[in-house]
Amino acid sequence: MKGLLVLSHNVEDGEALTTRALLRRAGLDVVTVTFENTLDIKTAFGLQVKADYFGHEVHLGAYDFVVIPGGRYVADVVDNDIHIKELVKYFDQNQKLVAAICAGPRFLGQAGLLNGRQFTAYTGSEVDMPKGIYHPELKAVKDKNIITARGAGAVYEFSYEITSYLLGEEKAKALLRNILY
Repeated sequence: MKGLLVLSHNVEDGEALTTRALLRRAGLDVVTVTFENTLDIKTAFGLQVKADYFGHEVHLGAYDFVVIPGGRYVADVVDNDIHIKELVKYFDQNQKLVAAICAGPRFLGQAGLLNGRQFTAYTGSEVDMPKGIYHPELKAVKDKNIITARGAGAVYEFSYEITSYLLGEEKAKALLRNILY
């Protein structure tokens, strides 16, 4: 299985890089993509990373899932964004997994994907999902083909849910056992 993980300037380091590492450890092929004007991304805590592709370079039909990390960039771009919202809509319309963590679910909320669905997100982000069912007490929530998580402290639960959805619960449990969770 192959998926996309979106990188943007000021993306939360742990939500992006730890999630990617855990999913790759589980056996998933995770490719990074950006809608910035450069592949060289500076994370929220100053790490320089290089995205694999620009958004316009990927053929979405070749991918089984998408992951949207949170971070300071969300507040900066979500209201005017078209790329990430269109990306998540595509995956949802094609019954493919859409996963977002921390403030990342704001893109899903503004795209209308969380209407009537259960979700969690970083506290305060729920304002973009007024028609959803918010669970601030849960670290990760799965509702059909959408998985959300509330923040960097939930990266392991988030990665577990993604792995379980795509590869099955046994592979997800093995992932946690292998990292001594």
